[in-house]
Amino acid sequence: MTSPFHAGELAVQERAGVRERAELLGQHMIRSAMPEQHRSFYAQLPWLVIGSLDDAGQPWASILLGTPGFAHAPSTTRLRVDAATLPGDPLAGQLALGKPLGVLGIQLATRRRNRLNGHVVERDAHGFALQVDQAFGNCPKFITPRALETTRTPGPASSLDVRALPDAALRSIARADTCFIASASAGSPERQPASQGVDVSHRGGPAGFLQLVSAEDGRPQLQIPDYPGNNAFNTLGNLSVYPRAGLLVPDFTTGDVLSLAGRCELHWHGQERSLRFDIERALSWSGVLPQLTSATATT
Repeated sequence: MTSPFHAGELAVQERAGVRERAELLGQHMIRSAMPEQHRSFYAQLPWLVIGSLDDAGQPWASILLGTPGFAHAPSTTRLRVDAATLPGDPLAGQLALGKPLGVLGIQLATRRRNRLNGHVVERDAHGFALQVDQAFGNCPKFITPRALETTRTPGPASSLDVRALPDAALRSIARADTCFIASASAGSPERQPASQGVDVSHRGGPAGFLQLVSAEDGRPQLQIPDYPGNNAFNTLGNLSVYPRAGLLVPDFTTGDVLSLAGRCELHWHGQERSLRFDIERALSWSGVLPQLTSATATT
């Protein structure tokens, strides 16, 4: 049976000593169509996280918001999304036919999350549709449960000086217990085999798990621990062959969203791992997220 993983994922699984376990998991978990529970799940969500790859080969993580039902699956192999991108979001230029996208649906209150990797097959004034390449669920580890309260009105985009990030951005990073990372298995936006393309995934931990430091050239870096997960290593497999990523940092206190882009490398410390993210570009939006209430953090 053909493996659902590409060479980078296989190499990381092998080095981590979980290759056989990951293959069994992948054959069972990764599908070429959405099961019915995924179809109903996406239709319940007020937001989606999308991973894309711009024309320069830089991955970005973005957020789309709407009334539940704005994302819906008319069939097991197609996801329709009727929502506008945030003003100034690089995602707006990556919704043409054939473009690869990664999708993460996450329900914070229940800690459920499902992922979909596919390519754009419809585009119109209302939104777009994706053809499914891979659909799979993820475990609830490191998701901090939160309940929706009210909605906000998004503000305009701001381009930030990465060498002098404003205090609001620094506070968002310091208190973050959640972020989303977009990665790709190659820098070309052209169609890849089903096991390749663009992916977006959740990263979580205690507040402060995103550690901001300065590189030798003065640019800011984030040090991000890699906590144990489902052993598929989709993100780390991508980074092992194409070390660039986009990071989305939501601030559930202010409703602001910080989008970071740059080079991201995987580092091994024995059997443990971490990511070093060199910030090259930064965008922010104020008041984007629905207002949320924090609950007890879980792992």
